[in-house]
Amino acid sequence: MRISVSSDMDEPVARALADVLRERGHEVRVHGALSPGDDPQWAVCSEAAARDVADGRADQAVVCCWTGTGASIAANKVPGVRAALCTDAYTADGARRWNDANVLALSLRLTSVPLLHEILDAWFAGRPSDDPEDRANVDRTTRLDRVRTGA
Repeated sequence: MRISVSSDMDEPVARALADVLRERGHEVRVHGALSPGDDPQWAVCSEAAARDVADGRADQAVVCCWTGTGASIAANKVPGVRAALCTDAYTADGARRWNDANVLALSLRLTSVPLLHEILDAWFAGRPSDDPEDRANVDRTTRLDRVRTGA
């Protein structure tokens, strides 16, 4: 899978994230503080990773900032992106299952390397729900993107 990763800080957990994804066999594209010369501002690098997903250059993305909040907000401004801030495995599983999230947002402050593994395990094991109510909610968010962009 092609995964775009962004971080506004060159923190050990951000570096571990890119390494773990590569070890799991994913093709990783990095943005922000993980890519020398890139703009490390959370809004800029999170948007870049989210645009990779929206434009088809990546299948999913993981965006990181100190709290994860700014990264998730920036990513969610990109039409077609459903970013979820996940601080535990249960939330990551639910984000994939009920929200069909395609961007994982992580807090550099709260996420340890062992927790990172748990969250990634749940994220990649999760599959979007086929339940009609869940699909209707995801479809509604897609329509909201179109209203917001005038498409």
